Amino acid sequence: MMLPAAQIPQQASHRRLRPVSLGILAAGIATLTLAPGAYAQDAASVAEEAAPVSTEERIPIGFEADTVEYDQNADSVTASGNVVLRREKQSVRADTVTWNRQSGQIVASGNVRLVDQDGNQLYTDRIELTDELKTGAMQNLLLALREGGRLAAADGERLPNGDVILNKAAYTGCDVVGSDGCPRKPSWRIVAKQVIYSEDRQRIRFNDARLELFGAVQLPLLGLTVSTNGQAVSGFLVPDFRLSPSNGVEISESYYWKISENRDLTATAYAYTKAAPMASIEYRALTESGAYQITGYATSSNRIPIIGTTVGTEGESAFRGYIFANGKFQIDDNWSVTASIRRASDRTFLRRYDISRDDRLRSIVNIERIDQDSYLSFAGYATQTMQSSRDQGLIPVAFPVLDYRRRFDDPVLGGKFETQINTLGISRSNGQDTQRAFASAQWSLRKLTSMGQEVTLTGLARGDVYHSDENDKTSTVIYRGDPGWQTRGIATAALDVKWPLVGKVFGGTQVLTPRVQLVATPKVKNLAIPNEDARAIELEDSNLFSLNRFPGYDRIEDSVRFTYGVDWQFEMPRWRISSTVGQSIRLSNKPTLLPDGTGLTNKTSDIVGRTEVRYRNFLKVIHRFRVDKDSLAVRRNEFDAVVGNNETYLELGYTKLNRDISNEIEDLQDREEVRAAGRVAFANYWSVFGSAVVNLTDRSEDPIYGSNGFQPLRTRLGAAYEDDCMQIAFTWRRDYEATGDARKGNSFQLRFSLKNIGFR
Repeated sequence: MMLPAAQIPQQASHRRLRPVSLGILAAGIATLTLAPGAYAQDAASVAEEAAPVSTEERIPIGFEADTVEYDQNADSVTASGNVVLRREKQSVRADTVTWNRQSGQIVASGNVRLVDQDGNQLYTDRIELTDELKTGAMQNLLLALREGGRLAAADGERLPNGDVILNKAAYTGCDVVGSDGCPRKPSWRIVAKQVIYSEDRQRIRFNDARLELFGAVQLPLLGLTVSTNGQAVSGFLVPDFRLSPSNGVEISESYYWKISENRDLTATAYAYTKAAPMASIEYRALTESGAYQITGYATSSNRIPIIGTTVGTEGESAFRGYIFANGKFQIDDNWSVTASIRRASDRTFLRRYDISRDDRLRSIVNIERIDQDSYLSFAGYATQTMQSSRDQGLIPVAFPVLDYRRRFDDPVLGGKFETQINTLGISRSNGQDTQRAFASAQWSLRKLTSMGQEVTLTGLARGDVYHSDENDKTSTVIYRGDPGWQTRGIATAALDVKWPLVGKVFGGTQVLTPRVQLVATPKVKNLAIPNEDARAIELEDSNLFSLNRFPGYDRIEDSVRFTYGVDWQFEMPRWRISSTVGQSIRLSNKPTLLPDGTGLTNKTSDIVGRTEVRYRNFLKVIHRFRVDKDSLAVRRNEFDAVVGNNETYLELGYTKLNRDISNEIEDLQDREEVRAAGRVAFANYWSVFGSAVVNLTDRSEDPIYGSNGFQPLRTRLGAAYEDDCMQIAFTWRRDYEATGDARKGNSFQLRFSLKNIGFR
């Protein structure tokens, strides 16, 4: 582009220029102004020849504009029309920008938008900038944070230390524009007389601030600080309120301390009207090799003894607490360490203070090595029971638990070959101790025939060594085994045949897969071996075709058996149905160690099956059943259904166990239970929710439990408001059982959280 000579000696005007440095452009304009009689060259070329290198290095600001005017007397440049200034990751857009070359001050006015290096956007009518595009005085501004917050102020100014003071400011984390593009009043905002914005520290600090809810309710706030980059900052969190029959009115207040970028700590104080205060601390850390957290609760209150424990007496104050720590560390590509510790001072502490409803606390340490062909685990487990009827001395501690498995790449007789070594040590302070070790090898060969059948041959060999003592302390005789050293050998061979048949039906595709299996295991020395991990045996669809239907290693299903069944899968647009049904037959009349009620006692097993129906992501129904082979009575009937989406849904569940298992074999007796949970969303932001678990077992089914046929176990009901920036929830819950100092009755909780600000 050729530029004419300046018509006025004191200033020069140019049309739209391609982006160049602001310093170079000003120098080029000055050169053109001093030579009014000459033809001008391309502005960028002249500028590159005229400007000293030091000027560009001192002010590395890229520049674009429709029109540029240079005032020689004032040594200033005024750009207008779609002005853009850029410096590194920062940019400024405005209608007009004036730059004083002597003072270095830049004034932008008219529809100003400034984007800082973190992506935060500042909108204002007029703003003063330094030669590094740092803000100075500004008026009528709006700061849109990259993480979603909005900060508006009447005016502002920069302090000598670089901070910016904003007067008469308001902040919100909500969207100020609705889905239709129209302005929307935010659910909450923070109004303050003064706000200090530090661009370097990426923090906004409020002075004399108040929290305004729905434009009406105002609550004072002390020491509030907000991060502009979305990271957490230290400060107090929103209190929680709760009313419970055990503790009365509860108020909890937390303080969050961001120690560093990879460590933080949250300390919480709890105050009650019916109990002594309590405190908790949660510490979290992220290291180069992993992450861990430690949480602890502590108080001193009266502890009421319960059945099965002798700690504490009624009316006596004692220390009570709970610790939960877990973490995982990846040492290298193969080795990792996982640990979890859970321990409570007594059995009712967690329930009384509504921390957890778990009936057992498990602590583990596990060292693992995993590569492409092998797996090694060295672990230990300890469990603390929370059930009033259990004796802690009978709860086992498992250590060491070693499991090593290796898969060999080179095929053996055309099949895959795997080996396993396993050891287990079980100790009890007031019960039987057991040690176990075994080594096994398994070979499997999978082939496809010319007609499409999938044939799998499997061979398994295993040798076991056991040692146990104090066996008479195990109340169930068939679980004890013989004391001292015991050995046994196991050999299993299996043939499994599947024949998938594919076709079209009902506008979709179906796969019908008949399946047969033959498993042979010679008589195994079972009752002489202690049973620690294979007690909960029951025939179901998941173990119908397993080589061993017992869940662990201590019991082996011997003799020869034939299992048959069929799988069916149907798919069409939006629909998917899968179903399986099957039965097993032992080819021997010898008595079995499988107890009555498991579905496997007789020569012919019960019939088991499972059906699942899905419609898109809206409907999911699962039904499991076990039918008596003789009377066709339903021994197990389970139904689970989920209907709806993430906002409105209904969950239903029903379980009925009619197994007639002896009290001496298993503590889980016949039971009938119904479960329901749901949520209904309405009016854009509102919802009601609830859940209930009801025991329908009557005295004829379980005379020990004492149910009357309709016994609610847990019920919950609540309402919530949640939009893009705030959540308020009110919940009612009723507990129907009392244990020790954990009383039954109604509990109420109010929870309030603000999003995009760190409040909860």
